[in-house]
Amino acid sequence: MPQTQKPTACLALADGTVFYGQGFGAVGQTEAELCFNTAMSGYQEIMTDPSYAGQIVTFTFPHIGNVGVNPDDDETGDPVAAGMVVKWMPTTASNWRAVQELSEWLAARGRVAIGGIDTRRLTRAIRQSGAPTWRWRTIPRATSTSRSWSRRHAPSPASPVSTLPAT
Repeated sequence: MPQTQKPTACLALADGTVFYGQGFGAVGQTEAELCFNTAMSGYQEIMTDPSYAGQIVTFTFPHIGNVGVNPDDDETGDPVAAGMVVKWMPTTASNWRAVQELSEWLAARGRVAIGGIDTRRLTRAIRQSGAPTWRWRTIPRATSTSRSWSRRHAPSPASPVSTLPAT
């Protein structure tokens, strides 16, 4: 797929910090607590682990997606984490057990994801400020709308998801 056809994405922290990257998985928006995980493997298990329910998981290890996904590695029937943040876009699955690509798996289960993010910077922000609430939006094509939307809709700690405008 050409680079210009990938969804773009932005995430806005409650303090006004905005990160821009490339969306993959489902197209949509969400608001959730942001956390991080430093594991070098097990991204599918992490996304389906009940302890991450309702959270957006930042993966600090840059190689995500290279194993693909398969039903044997699910901790629960579907992902319970609300979304995923990665440094690089997922690589093509190259494991003999893979039955689906990570991006397809996330999209089929309605989970948003963003790649191309400085996950070290984001992890430092989480460590310094605690788990921030943040808003996320993917937009099917790169437009100036994404930058103006993120500035207008940075979450406040008390802002409910229902205040997000429709995409």
